[in-house]
Amino acid sequence: MIDISIISTFLLVMVRITTFFVTAPIFSAKGVAAQFKIGLGFFIALLIIPIVGINLNITDLNGTFLFYLFQEALIGLTIGWVAQLMFTSIQVAGSFVDLQIGFSLANVIDPQTGAQSPVMGNFKYTFAVLLFFALDIHHIFIEGIIASYQFLPISGEWVVRLNDEPILLFILAIFAKMFVVAFKIAAPIVITLFLADVALGIIARTVPQLNVFVVGIPMKVMLNFLLLSLISASLIYIFKDLFQEMINSISQFLELMR
Repeated sequence: MIDISIISTFLLVMVRITTFFVTAPIFSAKGVAAQFKIGLGFFIALLIIPIVGINLNITDLNGTFLFYLFQEALIGLTIGWVAQLMFTSIQVAGSFVDLQIGFSLANVIDPQTGAQSPVMGNFKYTFAVLLFFALDIHHIFIEGIIASYQFLPISGEWVVRLNDEPILLFILAIFAKMFVVAFKIAAPIVITLFLADVALGIIARTVPQLNVFVVGIPMKVMLNFLLLSLISASLIYIFKDLFQEMINSISQFLELMR
């Protein structure tokens, strides 16, 4: 006879892991098939059931089980969303740069969300994705969602703590940190292009015959790609710090929810 406790626990573990992949960076991209996310969640849940343990006494799929199901889905979505916030800073940084260059008039499709995104943001996003897999951050993400059971066991009724002041302040701090990181990524190019605009303004005042709009746009585009080629190596270190911030944010969130 099949034990209903084993089946219910397996379903709850699978729901947390699968919903994490729905909002986590890279995994939540529209190009990643839903069948892949469900299958990955299924096999990871199958592997970690002995680690999680059968600590529920559910003999029927009643209201208690539905409450636990909702709780597991919510925590999976929230953990992935916290990591996604930090990854969004790459697109925000691209928006800062595109606004200075003039590329904001021409957007491309973002593979992460399927929506329009800035040209430079899409370029840096692709660069970050390659580095994400090269540094095995996806393995760290999977380890993190598995480790979440040590902080937030299935049977714990901790969902009400999402409304606590420390959690809300933490979310606001993550939003603020997202823009700070975005500015750090975009700062070299944005500041240089701002100085180029100042120089063009001075030229326009001293040499009125020169059409700075015709000269300025191609000059800023060339200046952007020149700077990008010079700072590409440093982007590796910036993105490594960004990934570390994502991991730290997930750890802090789990500590607050404990």
